[in-house]
Amino acid sequence: MSKVLISMPDPLAARMRATLPPRQRSLIISRLIEKEIERREKALYECALAVENDNALQEEMKDWDITLQDGLDDESW
Repeated sequence: MSKVLISMPDPLAARMRATLPPRQRSLIISRLIEKEIERREKALYECALAVENDNALQEEMKDWDITLQDGLDDESW
């Protein structure tokens, strides 16, 4: 378990303290953050899937395949 310091507007912090019991705040905040992360990950996945399924883009990307063997053997940079 990690402790995380967050900042929030004073009015929101006051409402949180008035509404949420002290021993439930971390759990509630964790659940809210988890939902937001899941929402963003889903959006990113859907974006990547759309790119993958874009036939016109895939055809255009084939033009770039010639750069795969561009003569740079040492990619230690």
